[in-house]
Amino acid sequence: MEATGGAAGEQLTLAGLPEPVLGGRGRAATRRRTLEGLEPAASLPVARVCIDLPPAHLDRVFEYLVPEQLSAAAVPGTRVKVRFGRQDVDGYVLARTPDAEHDGALQPLRRVVSAEPVLSDAVARLARAVADRYAGTLADVLRLAIPPRHARVESEPAAPAAGAAPSLAPSHGAVTEAAVTAGSAPSGRAASSEAGAPAPVPGASVPEDPGAPSAPAPPAGPSTEPQPGPGVPAPPAGDPTGPQSGPQTVAPVHGRLSGEAWLPYRGGPAFLQHLAAGSAPRAVWTALPGPVGARWPDAVAQAVQACLVSGRGALVVVPDARDVAQVCEALDRAEVPACTPDAPGGYVRLAAEDGAAPRYRAFLAALRGRARVVVGTRAAAFAPVADLGLVVCWDDGDDLHAEPRAPYPHVREVVRLRAELEDAAVLLAAHARSVESQALVETGWAREVSADRAVLRARTPRVRALTSVELAREGAAASARLPGEAWRAIREHLAHGPVLVQVPRAGYVPAVACGRCRALARCTACHGPLTLTSADGVPQCGRCGRLATGWRCAECGAGALRSVRVGSERTAEELGRAFPGVPVRSSGARSATGVLASVPATPALVVATTGAEPVCDAGYAAGVLLDAAVASASTSLRGAEDALRRWLAAAALVRPSTDGGVVLLVGDGAPRPTQALVRWDPAGLAARELAERHELALPPSVRVVAVTGGREAVRAVLARLELPPGADVLGPVPVDEGSGVVRSGVASGRGRAAAAPAQGSFEPEVRALVRAPVAAGDALVRTVAASVAVRSARREGGTVRVQVDPAEML
Repeated sequence: MEATGGAAGEQLTLAGLPEPVLGGRGRAATRRRTLEGLEPAASLPVARVCIDLPPAHLDRVFEYLVPEQLSAAAVPGTRVKVRFGRQDVDGYVLARTPDAEHDGALQPLRRVVSAEPVLSDAVARLARAVADRYAGTLADVLRLAIPPRHARVESEPAAPAAGAAPSLAPSHGAVTEAAVTAGSAPSGRAASSEAGAPAPVPGASVPEDPGAPSAPAPPAGPSTEPQPGPGVPAPPAGDPTGPQSGPQTVAPVHGRLSGEAWLPYRGGPAFLQHLAAGSAPRAVWTALPGPVGARWPDAVAQAVQACLVSGRGALVVVPDARDVAQVCEALDRAEVPACTPDAPGGYVRLAAEDGAAPRYRAFLAALRGRARVVVGTRAAAFAPVADLGLVVCWDDGDDLHAEPRAPYPHVREVVRLRAELEDAAVLLAAHARSVESQALVETGWAREVSADRAVLRARTPRVRALTSVELAREGAAASARLPGEAWRAIREHLAHGPVLVQVPRAGYVPAVACGRCRALARCTACHGPLTLTSADGVPQCGRCGRLATGWRCAECGAGALRSVRVGSERTAEELGRAFPGVPVRSSGARSATGVLASVPATPALVVATTGAEPVCDAGYAAGVLLDAAVASASTSLRGAEDALRRWLAAAALVRPSTDGGVVLLVGDGAPRPTQALVRWDPAGLAARELAERHELALPPSVRVVAVTGGREAVRAVLARLELPPGADVLGPVPVDEGSGVVRSGVASGRGRAAAAPAQGSFEPEVRALVRAPVAAGDALVRTVAASVAVRSARREGGTVRVQVDPAEML
């Protein structure tokens, strides 16, 4: 075993291994190297292996000897067991070579865990690129990309691949050495063209192969920054995504649907035409609400259809399992069938919620070329789709797309890197628009696909903001949580169908205060906030769970409590009393019925927390968005963006204004997202936010690396940095529990806990931000990764976490 990647003529022997045996290089010398009497493989006796160990200084390729008895099974991409130091560790065979770079003896492979080559060449190159962009290791990314092995599923009889139709022939290939080292391996598109798949139409963008080096601090290579390029390639007649005159048409696509869902959008038909022709357009799509057949899942299904016509596969990544189900239902309506052992060539769903066996079965179906379409959640961005032609990311602003495990990649960036590596089309879609997607549009990396204002007014409900100024004429009733105007609107629209009520907080009463002095009620053990789980329940600590029986206020000694914040369950209870005889349905992770997927079109009150709004096929008659001030009061960098995204997600489920649909925003929300909601202008808000971030040097106008940990450990990492021109360091400063900075590297929310003292010590954590211009972003990440690798090799004390482009900076 030897660690490659050092300087020419220098080889590093790891501690605990036998002393190297000097010998000549070449095939004959390699075959003479034996250990414990093992005979090397007759052909390609050296395996280059990525070992599954976390230390950053081990992020390189190691060489092992392939015994003859393992030669047939140890093909590139397979899982193996190897000896590393004094332990057996897991690894992946990246390549087989005739010669070794090391002159000494090589340790042999211990065993082949499975003969299934689970690591494809395309996924290996993507994993290397993601690791380089996020200052991580290849092993960390592969743990995210490849699901745990399920032996029973792997041993199931393999059905034939989806190769009956020439246009759907898979191009599955094992990993090669060029996948993880700098080289000139053919891109995924070039390989598929050689296999007989349709070639891209003239004028399509074919990026250079950005092979990545394997050392922790590689030399400068291809940039991982989004470079300006053609979004939707222009046809001879001009720009297909710009304003078009006359009616738009689209060529018929396979299946019962033929692209009707894209007709209302500027550039939509052209996007499908280029997909069907085998091109690789890049688009940022602002979706509109609509009836069944015209909603976003149906439009995504039609884009998948167009991609299948070109003979290529497709990948759809969505935030949660409910969205996966909606896309699968739309694919069924579009006559894109599910992949089964008897009918390969359709789609599979790849989601952790499905369980270990179904997830691994779907992974193998894609790996073996039987499934041409993969629909899944975050980890599906790495799915081994053969001859990938389209990658769709729905709602890229959702925090579920941010990976909470190292190296903390974001699906949007994984999708972008994969599209460039495999020359695939990209569709970033949402009802709202993230600032990062807006940056891709403004830099020319992608084109905007959106509807005209006339179409928007016809497809969206009427939106009103019931602020304190708007309700001043109601007097004291204006301060009520549900003012009289909202109550009258609910009563009126209940006659025509269900009414959706969105509440930003879950639970019954998430926070209570002293009934006399209004001081926040806190636990006497941990000082966490007290909550109520029911009307007659005992106050309970929301942090440690301890019951506060006989609680007395520490300020005034009173024992009475009053609600400070009202959750979805209390809201449902109050609405049930206000509208007797009307069914009330609750949807949320903490509700008794859980998260509802859909509701019937009969009159009912549907109370849902943000992100848990069920779908009504006929559309809601009205929508009421409560507690606007709470929903938009965040001091987060993306507080306005997140508030608008959540409001639009609920408003998009309401019928259009032409059918009487209305949305009421109740409360004094932040002016910027409130105005954007009333105008239904997410692109305008994103453009304004991006312009301000340019002025303030905030992401995505700059690259930022957050270094968090003990003070001395962080200082040591910063001291070794060789900063590129224009870079600067902010901090380090203490990390406060209430700052929103969390151990997973994303904003606290959805049940994630805030940061704690550094592991193994009582030393408070500090955080430093290293900032650089976008053009110097790759150099910044490389120097941070090199410093962390030195820290790992020296076994410096303390704990340090590194995150590139964190979701939160404040």
